[in-house]
Amino acid sequence: MGSTGTAATAGPAGGRERRGASDAAGVALLGACAAWALITAGVHGGTPEGMLLAVLAMAAGYAGGRICGALLPVAAPCAGALAGLTLAVTAPRLTLGPASLIGHAGATAGLLILSAGAACCAAWAARTPASRVALRALAAGIAAVSAALGSPAAFAGCALVLLCSLAAARVRRRALGLTGLAAVTALMTGVSLAVAEDVLPDGLTASLEGRLGRRRVLLWRDALGLAAREPVLGVGPGRFGEVSPAVARNLLADGKPHSAPLQQASEQGLVGVALLAAVFCWLLYALWRSPRSTQVVLSAGAALTALTAVATVGNALSVTSVTAAAGLLAGIATARPLPDGSGHSGGSDGAVGVRPTFP
Repeated sequence: MGSTGTAATAGPAGGRERRGASDAAGVALLGACAAWALITAGVHGGTPEGMLLAVLAMAAGYAGGRICGALLPVAAPCAGALAGLTLAVTAPRLTLGPASLIGHAGATAGLLILSAGAACCAAWAARTPASRVALRALAAGIAAVSAALGSPAAFAGCALVLLCSLAAARVRRRALGLTGLAAVTALMTGVSLAVAEDVLPDGLTASLEGRLGRRRVLLWRDALGLAAREPVLGVGPGRFGEVSPAVARNLLADGKPHSAPLQQASEQGLVGVALLAAVFCWLLYALWRSPRSTQVVLSAGAALTALTAVATVGNALSVTSVTAAAGLLAGIATARPLPDGSGHSGGSDGAVGVRPTFP
């Protein structure tokens, strides 16, 4: 097998230029998210600190992931998986309650899903079959822990990430897989908007409301109404709880609509939604241009897509540890491992002799 363990692109200089352009685009988008939060807060008031902290956590996680992924392509995602699992199980504010994504339960589900994705990335980066089996067993164990904690959403997300990672062994063109992941995200967002608009057939609407909970659907409809009232600027970051009638009627509400797209729409308008979508598209683009193997890329992409699905119906992205973990996983999956003393890249990505394939 030629070029064992390499991760070459079309050319070193061209690859560096494209990766530099991707990084610059990411910096610009994250900066735009921070700036827009400050602008909307200046116009309508509110507290932009939450968005600023999320941007900082994402940027720091991504930078840290790039460094750790270059130095320790196997150990870094493995350690990340164990750290995420430990945090999800032990952190008191992230303790799961019943099978709901209300409150911090969604953040716990997000952490567990990202941990499973990191374990799958480590498995593909490992060089020996025994290591790969052990790391995939870790991913399966994280799914089992999710079930034991009483989170069907986390269990389903972890299981799907593991299955997608295994299926990636047969994928040769990563663009096709990443396009499919983007389509899944668009579908989930569209369904949540359709439920909020009450445009689905009655039977389907009743079924979805039964699973999501009437309280969550009312919050979504409030968010959509606020977005229609202030379509450009929104009502201001962090102000949903102040102006939402559903929150005012419910003493247990935490002031959030429990949907990242709808929260952005209501608090920061359509521009905020566009920026959120652009950041996700940038992550997929960075994965597409990654020097890592297609299997590592699709494993990370599946975990990030599962996280967006949880964030569409919960508060996952409102917790700093989740946004930092998402950035860390994306950074690890887009890092170029440094060559070791044998002349190979540090970590063969488990795909001996397979180069990343671009369309």
